[in-house]
Amino acid sequence: MSIFESYLKLGLEHIADLQGYDHILFVLALTIVYPIKHWRKLLILVTAFTVGHSITLILAGLKVIAFSQDLIEFLIPTTIFITSIYNLIRGVKVNYSKRFGFNYLLVLAFGLIHGLGFSNFFVSMSTGGEQAVYNLLAFNIGIELGQLLIVTTIFATLGIFMSLFKVSHRDVNLTVSGATLGLSLVMMIERLPL
Repeated sequence: MSIFESYLKLGLEHIADLQGYDHILFVLALTIVYPIKHWRKLLILVTAFTVGHSITLILAGLKVIAFSQDLIEFLIPTTIFITSIYNLIRGVKVNYSKRFGFNYLLVLAFGLIHGLGFSNFFVSMSTGGEQAVYNLLAFNIGIELGQLLIVTTIFATLGIFMSLFKVSHRDVNLTVSGATLGLSLVMMIERLPL
């Protein structure tokens, strides 16, 4: 396996890690509010997350930024909590045709936070120089592929569930967003930096 393939696999595993399910939970919270027909908007938001993640890894690799891991581990579920609250508030009155500049900036900022959660490990593995840029590119392609896999799985499951049980998208959004809110709250309490 080439170095590029190794970092691609690492990025894919990082985002789809079932033991560190906070990333999956974030993508679920981000995805659930969008009906399948608005997949393009969601794709832009998912890419915004990857861009934020990439910026953080670059800045950490250049040693421009450094944060307490305890604080970052607390902020990651906080991003899920905020996304879930946002879904619950707008779940009744979602205007999908409206521009989503605020959503893009919010998800970009959350990508920055999530990237900090992995930056120490990535920096310790990095060799520096040109190879580091190449590795970062491979890693972020892996992250993007992992997120697209998660989004596709969510949409497929959502479509099957809604057609089988004749449940409205609004009800699914409110239920799932409530669940992600509860899980993220538990994670926040467990990771409270002291």
